[in-house]
Amino acid sequence: MTGTSEADLPDNWGRWGADDELGTLNLITDEVRARAAAEVRTGDWVSLAQPITPSAMFFSPFLPDTVESSPVQQMVSHTGGPVAADMSLIYNHHFKSTHLDALAHWSTDEQVYPGRPRAEVVTPLGITHASTAAFAAGIVTRGVLLDLAVEGPLPPARAVTPDDFEQAEKRQGVEVASGDALVVRLGWTGRGPADTPSPGISMDAVRWMHERGVAVIAPDRGDAHPPLNPDEPSPLHGVALGRMAMPLIDVPQLDDLAALCARLGRYSFLLTVAPPRIHGLTGVPVNPIALF
Repeated sequence: MTGTSEADLPDNWGRWGADDELGTLNLITDEVRARAAAEVRTGDWVSLAQPITPSAMFFSPFLPDTVESSPVQQMVSHTGGPVAADMSLIYNHHFKSTHLDALAHWSTDEQVYPGRPRAEVVTPLGITHASTAAFAAGIVTRGVLLDLAVEGPLPPARAVTPDDFEQAEKRQGVEVASGDALVVRLGWTGRGPADTPSPGISMDAVRWMHERGVAVIAPDRGDAHPPLNPDEPSPLHGVALGRMAMPLIDVPQLDDLAALCARLGRYSFLLTVAPPRIHGLTGVPVNPIALF
């Protein structure tokens, strides 16, 4: 498979103006939110976040790229009297933490969406554009689960294609529409064993998301490791996030959601994502909630 030219890659730079920081969140209109609210019928709900057990601050390795370390370090700062308090050190892009990637997390040709010089955006004092400030109001939209792991986790190095998405739509009786959050279960939460190639979302699948008007993507395993095609940018981080300006809910835990969807026979729901209102970050831990 040959590489893809720059002109062939989906791109939203300039679509919503030179100062935009929302990217595809612009596709979540009032009508989309009203449609999402109509999904609530039974009150069943489930979290899409991985649980985190903090490790002791300063007494354990803080290695973001290892599966063994915790993404959160904790130090209890007061143990006397009736009030307890603590401090936490959090790595915002860790394979054991479900987190929301801001658009500034990825740059293209030293530029951050929608064309700001990276050196001006990424500063020692924080991110000045396309940061987590864009998520301050939270995200409320319709979520759609496409469960590709109904017969078990996808095999190593398997490329997820548009055909996989459309077969899942038909099997589950649901259709992804503009403004939706697309939740994709491959059966691989996080990175997995370092010596095992993982499946991942293909570039053609990213093009499909662009055509459908997906506003947010939440796959339990996104970009394959190692890359499916080393001659291309990474499909999810390099293109969906970096070029299409599509916020990424990275490494969600989707087994509980899949089980609930199967029990209810429903694969669309109201999805709420309410990160802490901390501005100037490249990403932030989140606890997405699906409500049926």
